[in-house]
Parts: sequence; structure tokens; C-alpha cells
Amino acid sequence: MSEPTTVFPAPKKKRRLRRWLLPTAGVLFAAWLGFLYYINRAMHQSPEVFGHVMARMPMPAYFVIPFETLWSRARAGHVNVGDPAPSLTVKNLEDKTPVELGSLWNEKPVVLVFGSYT
Repeated sequence: MSEPTTVFPAPKKKRRLRRWLLPTAGVLFAAWLGFLYYINRAMHQSPEVFGHVMARMPMPAYFVIPFETLWSRARAGHVNVGDPAPSLTVKNLEDKTPVELGSLWNEKPVVLVFGSYT
């Protein structure tokens, strides 16, 4: 036969700690998810809006947000390899009139260069 085991009640400090630790962790997790939602929505906006949001971001936030994953998903685009290029309208440099790049293709090849030469 085995001896009866005695169960000691948890000390009051441990019970108090458990009582507030779980709700606090839940509230912090919910706040983190809300913060991620806010950043994700900002990443799907125009660059000006996203820049305005990020300019006001506190430095510790950069350590708790998965920026690369959010950014890759937000800016992935919808064009697949082999699809025709989407219609794009730009302003002419000389007189600022709008020009559709598809109309230029009829005259000569069109090359878009994104970047800086400085």
C-alpha cells in the first residue's frame, strides 16, 4: 500500500500572481494584435500615409513588430509573370499633361526605370 500524499495549498503570493498575470498577459496580447492591425492597415495605404505613421512610431515598437513579413504581404502586388502590364498614367515632364503609357507602346518601346542616379 502506498502512503497517502498530502497536498499543500499554494501560497497566497503565488495565487495572487497567477490571478493577475494571466489577465494582464491577455490584455497585452490583445493590444499587440491591435497594434499589428494598425501597422498593417498603414502599410496598405499610400507611401505618404505610411511614412506619417512610421515617423511617429516609438523605437521599442520596431522590436515587437514583424515588419518584413507585413511589408512583403502588403506590397506583394497582383501581377503574375506573363500577365500584361497594368494600365499606367503618368504626367509628361514638359507640360504636365497626363499620358497613358499603353498609348506610347504603339509608337516606340517603353522602358520604366525606377531608382535614383545620385
